[in-house]
Amino acid sequence: MLAIVASAVIRIGSKALKNEVMWSIAGIAFVAIYFLRVPFPIIILAAAVIGFVGGKVRRDKFLVIGGHGVRKGAATEVTVIDDDAAAAEHTRPTVSRALKVCATCLALWWAPIALIAFWLGTDHALFREAIFFSKAAMVTFGGAYAVLPYVSQQAVESHHWLTATQMLDGLGLAETTPGPLIMVLQFVGFLGGWNQPGSLPRLLSATLGALITTWTTFMPCFLWIFLGAPHIEQLRGNEKLTTALSAVTAAVVGVILNLAVWFGLHVLFPAGGRIDWFAACVAVVAFAGIVRWKWDVIPVVLGAGVAGLLYRSLL
Repeated sequence: MLAIVASAVIRIGSKALKNEVMWSIAGIAFVAIYFLRVPFPIIILAAAVIGFVGGKVRRDKFLVIGGHGVRKGAATEVTVIDDDAAAAEHTRPTVSRALKVCATCLALWWAPIALIAFWLGTDHALFREAIFFSKAAMVTFGGAYAVLPYVSQQAVESHHWLTATQMLDGLGLAETTPGPLIMVLQFVGFLGGWNQPGSLPRLLSATLGALITTWTTFMPCFLWIFLGAPHIEQLRGNEKLTTALSAVTAAVVGVILNLAVWFGLHVLFPAGGRIDWFAACVAVVAFAGIVRWKWDVIPVVLGAGVAGLLYRSLL
């Protein structure tokens, strides 16, 4: 996992950090989240504002994300909706459609949370998980690697739903599954309910924790998709949005670097404080394979797992 996250920093950084301004934003984001413990949503919001304002002052420094287009005449490109076709009537944005989408999605999103609050109270871990993961779902810019440092920081250090070692175990397990890495949040929700069950049986609390975490992680995404889809064509080519997103992407690089450092400290220097040379060797080999020889993630995860099993069995 350490090698995978480190390679992600390089992959995203090579695309986003095109000049000294983007490098500076990434560096400031890393310092803010790692040393100053600034919450991830604030970093993203600040980066967006910087990109929006900076694009007006130095367009050449902030307009670094490439535009979207369809290659005309390309035999391999097949699109359902091309750039020249008129948008169908039902795809055009309207106020009534937006209100219906908001009402439906918000009701589905918040009904289980209200039920938990009425049943168990607002101090129970299940309610706090529902609120926290709802907030996390609102700022999933940059994918799982970007939002996981925020989740790790809050779940481990603030809410104490699980330990740092358990968080590492969850991330490792998530990489072995065919689903998205963000599903590790279900693991966090399960352990949160298990470790802080309140008056409920542990297994019931943990199962409900996993369910409410999954629900509040994905339900807001459907709201954004259905609400925003009709506006995609309007936003495409909008330079103000592009410069804001360029700065956000740069900030995400710094946030993912924070995750790599967090991983490194806990994996290479476990509780005893002495370096784990076996873990260091596995990380170096995996990193070299991913970056230099383009190894697939699945063989890397499986190979590392087998190597770890053999190593521990021989001790």
